Amino acid sequence: MQRLWPQSLFWRLMGVLLVGLVVVQLANTLLNQEERRQLLFRNSGIQFAERIADTVLLLDALNAPERQRIMALLNTPPLMVQLSSAPVLADAAAASGAQAVLWQAVLQKILGADRPMQVTQRATTAPRNPRGPGTGYGRRRAQLEGVEFVPGMYRFAHNDSEGVSLQVQVRLRDGAWVRFATDVAPTPFSVSLSIVLRLAVLFLVVLVLSLVAVRWMTRPLHQLACAADALGQDIHHPPLPETGSAEVRQAARAFNTMQTRLVRLIQDRTRMLAALSHDLKTPITRLRLRVDLLDDDESRQRFEQDLIDMETMVNQTLDFMRGVDDTQARQPINIMALLETLQADYAEMGQTVCITGEAPQPFVGVLSLLKRCLVNVLNNAIAYGQQADMAVEDSRDCLILRIRDHGPGIAAIEQEKVFEPFYRLESSRNRGTGGTGVGLTIVRSIMQIHGGTVALRNHPQGGLEVTLRLPRKVPDVVR
Repeated sequence: MQRLWPQSLFWRLMGVLLVGLVVVQLANTLLNQEERRQLLFRNSGIQFAERIADTVLLLDALNAPERQRIMALLNTPPLMVQLSSAPVLADAAAASGAQAVLWQAVLQKILGADRPMQVTQRATTAPRNPRGPGTGYGRRRAQLEGVEFVPGMYRFAHNDSEGVSLQVQVRLRDGAWVRFATDVAPTPFSVSLSIVLRLAVLFLVVLVLSLVAVRWMTRPLHQLACAADALGQDIHHPPLPETGSAEVRQAARAFNTMQTRLVRLIQDRTRMLAALSHDLKTPITRLRLRVDLLDDDESRQRFEQDLIDMETMVNQTLDFMRGVDDTQARQPINIMALLETLQADYAEMGQTVCITGEAPQPFVGVLSLLKRCLVNVLNNAIAYGQQADMAVEDSRDCLILRIRDHGPGIAAIEQEKVFEPFYRLESSRNRGTGGTGVGLTIVRSIMQIHGGTVALRNHPQGGLEVTLRLPRKVPDVVR
């Protein structure tokens, strides 16, 4: 269930609202239909009771011979009418029931409270109106209800087993009794087309309003996430607009305050590093002058090498602390021309760089940053593996550059650590090489500026392979 549940906050809120809406609508429909069914059930009983009262009043106005002649017209299903000289006694349980009480109240209201009458009710628990001749069902039921059987008297009975069978006995003014028997079946549960259409329209209206409301509530969170992602790529990203609800304005205000403090911190750090760079270069220059005055050539060479290492370390550290300048304009870059130029530069220094594959389409990016990224990777490959083999894979969506050396590789547990600033693997690589451990850190920063990634792996045939993956369409958050 956790896997099936949507991960987006927008769709989670929509799911909760939709489930709640469906449950409420179903419950409301069931309750309304049940009330309607009960109301129709009671109304149908009242109509029969009024018909019985009208029949009693009619029979009161007729003499005995006329009553016999009119009984053929009155005794028609589903209401059966019979005359008798005395009432049929019924047990107390049969005299109870909501429908019996309702009928007796209606009859007493029309005929008068002093009119002797008896209303009995039985639940029909067996199937009625069985098909086929010779079943004897009507005779047995008439015997059960204490009335005289008339052929066809039950042919309009319902086939369900949830109705009630009512028998009404009323005394006429001359002392005779008239007996009425009928079945009242509850109205079956049904949903009309108009109700379905109304529910569908209501559901669509609430769905549209929910979509608008949830999107309105979750959009500030999406904007905040995009702004946080863009802040990691460009510290000078425009601040968030402080609009919307009080909580949204508070979050945007806190985010903008954080961005302002970060910018101020970076500016202070840059000024401090600039002053530190200036202050360090002065004593290094004085040391160079003093080293030149040494008479011992071997000592002078060792001191000069130490000064070169110190100056390289200071320059690379300051370069990393200043960060990567990502404010330069992007332009179409001929990747193959850039790679061939680097190949020629390394060939002049006696180093081997092999290129396979082709990228016919230009890549839109910052030329100086991409060149710096490739130089850092190629320098590592040549320094630790003596040779760099570069494979180019180009497609409509992505440009992939794979640079492999022929060195000892890097342990899998260390392949992520080498991207940390100033982390060195001299114990596992060539201890005679230099470097300060910021080259791959700068490579990852440049790739992130272009919306790409960098990954390391030990090649099956030996050596370390660095994969640079550059998307053709750079997301807006990194532009």
